[in-house]
Amino acid sequence: MPELRTARLLLREWRESDLGPWAAMNADPEVRRYFPGVLTPQESAASAARFQEDLARRGWGWWAVEVAATGEFIGFTGLDPVEEDMPFTGVEAGWRLARPAWGHGYATEAALAVVAFGFESLRLPEILAVTTATNLRSRAVMRRIGMAYDPADDFDDPDVPEGPLRRNVVYRLAAGNHRPGEG
Repeated sequence: MPELRTARLLLREWRESDLGPWAAMNADPEVRRYFPGVLTPQESAASAARFQEDLARRGWGWWAVEVAATGEFIGFTGLDPVEEDMPFTGVEAGWRLARPAWGHGYATEAALAVVAFGFESLRLPEILAVTTATNLRSRAVMRRIGMAYDPADDFDDPDVPEGPLRRNVVYRLAAGNHRPGEG
């Protein structure tokens, strides 16, 4: 299974030692601000196990992210097929980092690496990113990695109850608009 390296980050398979910081991240209401709720330690462990299974089976998916210089686990990033109940299809890029890792450019750096992998290794024709309409930080990352937004793609997430988190936006990047070597 490929590991991806950037100037400062290592995107790698999941380890047992990631489970504590992953659970703490998912229990942080600010990290989970744009999700319906926080996760229990058991839910976090189950998600990490699914992510690792996908990486082992496909060779790509949601990688654990660590700071290369320190080995510190700071979150996850990766690519995953869009869920079947969504009003569109494709492969989605995503990221989520622990609060101490915010504001250092790590999300953009990691996202560029997975987008490059998606286009250059997987030969994907397009990569999507989805977030709630109000998640301005993730939307900024999407713009920084070259994705384009079309309001016609906005949708209500069928898995989210009525409220401010239901409205979602989709950003897209076509393979032809990706510059090889980015990331």
